[in-house]
Amino acid sequence: MNRKTAGILAITAVLVLGGGYVAWSAWRQSPASAAGGLDVTKRGSLLYVGADGRVAQRAQNGTTTTGDLRCLRVYSAGGTTSCMRTVAVPAGFETVVLGKSLEPLRTIRVDGTPSRTRVSASGRLVAWTVFRTGDSYQPGRFSTTAGIYDTQSKRLYGSLEDFALTIDGQPYDKPDVNYWGVTFAADDRTFYATVGSGDRTWLLRGDLATRSLTSVRENAECPSLSPDGTRVAYKKKDQDGQWRLTVLDLKAGTETPLAETMNIDDQQVWLDNATIGYGRPQNAGVYAVPADGSGAPTLVQARASSPSPL
Repeated sequence: MNRKTAGILAITAVLVLGGGYVAWSAWRQSPASAAGGLDVTKRGSLLYVGADGRVAQRAQNGTTTTGDLRCLRVYSAGGTTSCMRTVAVPAGFETVVLGKSLEPLRTIRVDGTPSRTRVSASGRLVAWTVFRTGDSYQPGRFSTTAGIYDTQSKRLYGSLEDFALTIDGQPYDKPDVNYWGVTFAADDRTFYATVGSGDRTWLLRGDLATRSLTSVRENAECPSLSPDGTRVAYKKKDQDGQWRLTVLDLKAGTETPLAETMNIDDQQVWLDNATIGYGRPQNAGVYAVPADGSGAPTLVQARASSPSPL
């Protein structure tokens, strides 16, 4: 059984039992308990995962509220929240799609360790990335897979491996491809993601309607589309093999390295049209840096990860 088939079967098994599983998940944590003072409709605030694994919220005045919702990765937009977390019975991981009051709407079992998650600005689309071991084409290495769920149509795009991939104008069908780091455009159809094959990575533009993926630029990982849709931030390998936060102007095709010089392994977010947010290694905290390459990194929230600006 190849890894695409294994992933599809794992997700399908949950969908077959979806009704009962969602009910069981909702029973485990009621909306009131999950919210614990969190308000995902509060614009201008920041959701994040604290050092204890609980989701917290930082208001514009700097005050913080910690809820009872526990996630490994979290993201919220348009009244929809994605929480990737551990599940004890049966053992593994899941992506829980939550509504405006943090009530569970859908639970999707994921075959791998949570890595990234995103929600489109409207709240309609939810994406996730997981790490998987044991199915890589390179011994001793892990693989990644990414999926998308449409909360309006209830359609599940279980794996981007099912999409038609074109790189540098040519169909690409090598078996060692890995996908990760989805980010959505405002039309709830276009998205960007990363594909890796061999020792190379590419920024992709995806189309949900045509189920197609087209390369935009090489050496770009974990993209994040700006709120105005004109730029994409991503991490890029420099000559020393370190990841450097970079912003691409989609129209001009020019890249701008950002002032953060640390090796950042995160899918950064746009705190606004001028500022990039991201988590530093070892849960050191959420930092921000100007998107135009100027300034210097500043601490937004200590001992935090997985920032999600509302």
